[in-house]
Amino acid sequence: MRLIAFIVAMIAASTPAGAQGWREYEYPNEGFTVAFPAEPKVETTSYQASGGRLVEARVYSVLQGGGEIKVTVADLPHTEMSEGNVMAYAVLMLSRRGEVKIDIPHSTRRIIGRQASIDGVDGSQIYASVFFHNRRLYQIEGTVPAGGSTADAIRFQQSFDFTDGWRLPDALSNELRTR
Repeated sequence: MRLIAFIVAMIAASTPAGAQGWREYEYPNEGFTVAFPAEPKVETTSYQASGGRLVEARVYSVLQGGGEIKVTVADLPHTEMSEGNVMAYAVLMLSRRGEVKIDIPHSTRRIIGRQASIDGVDGSQIYASVFFHNRRLYQIEGTVPAGGSTADAIRFQQSFDFTDGWRLPDALSNELRTR
């Protein structure tokens, strides 16, 4: 019995204190949920889309421990780019902050996106996902300062979920329509 109590105490002691404050926030108008360690700051801003075009965007963010976790939702109602090119451009813009170590396909609720890991030029690490869904770019980023723990950034990135259903990727939808 003491062994079990000891193991439970060790697990509790090894859990970061901030982990207990995390909770899921839902944004029905944006169609997603995500877990933050504190109440996020919400601001309306602009996002530079391809070709230098500025579009309206909302940023949901928390600064903690010298790092930042945030979701940027940019409205792209009139883009002529394919969803793959929209996401590739977003990863390209993120890559300007350092060296891309991972850039792989990723999906949430069958919505295909990209997942990237970037070593920042300042020693930081960025864990990001990008999706293009319902004519919106969703960019999820967890940035960790040099020497910081990556656990919260990864936890944040992986907590993102769509709440408005799913659809087939454009390429697959087009293929099914032509059959």
